[in-house]
Amino acid sequence: MGSHQDFSRDDSQDHLPTPSTEVGRAGLDALLAEPGRAVVALDFDGTLAPIVADPDRARAHPDAVPALAALAPKLAAVVVITGRPAEVAVRYGGFADVPGLDHLVVLGHYGAERWDAATGTLSTPEPHPGLAPVRAELPDLLERSGAGAGTWTEEKGHAVAVHTRRAPEPQAAFEALRAPLTELAARHGLIVEPGRMVLELRPPGMDKGAALRAYVRDTGAASVLYAGDDLGDLPAFAAVDVLRSEGTPGLLVCSGSDEVPDLRKGADLVVDGPTGVVRLLRALSTRLA
Repeated sequence: MGSHQDFSRDDSQDHLPTPSTEVGRAGLDALLAEPGRAVVALDFDGTLAPIVADPDRARAHPDAVPALAALAPKLAAVVVITGRPAEVAVRYGGFADVPGLDHLVVLGHYGAERWDAATGTLSTPEPHPGLAPVRAELPDLLERSGAGAGTWTEEKGHAVAVHTRRAPEPQAAFEALRAPLTELAARHGLIVEPGRMVLELRPPGMDKGAALRAYVRDTGAASVLYAGDDLGDLPAFAAVDVLRSEGTPGLLVCSGSDEVPDLRKGADLVVDGPTGVVRLLRALSTRLA
């Protein structure tokens, strides 16, 4: 991992940019050489869908599904890996019953859930036993924390998230809650996953890196592209690094955000948010025509 090239909003055409790292260029070359053995994996919020103040209002970029539907038939697989429940990502993404996306897979809750477009089936495990007591204790903890008005919780089925983006001082509220939420999670066998003005309490062992590695292994992919925008995508970036060290070429794409500098630094290519991701997908589809 190293420096990056920006695929910026100033570009007037959907051209395919050149990754700035040697390993990134090798990953892109491998994808282009054998697209039928390539997996394109994508985060949802901030990557396919713009970040919004209310996560319930998040929707995929209007050009995301057409771009995916044009590209997917040329690849081994397209997979969306998200911390959201799989069913919610499918609904907000508009992924169901789309020609061209017949074999799309959505891995929700960091891979704990799986939705297959080919069958429309959803597989999901039982919730972690620590979630119920955490939910019961959260309201009192938030009231005592002094984090301020505008802090609120999001129910995610196999996890619960505390958002601070709508607080008067989002970063201060985020920092004030980090330690008490970590202590609460630990008491009930959970962990805290920080993100962009959100702290998610969820079971351990669930991360996008483990989900991505398992999916690449199961599909027998010869190359992988992963695009993400948040701290929760760092394990997937690390997984691609491991895959590359094991001989599977990979390309790491950051859906650009100044809120997560570590992801930008680790990317082979930085694009301009979901709009840039869509343009990259279209450029890949055009190159593979």
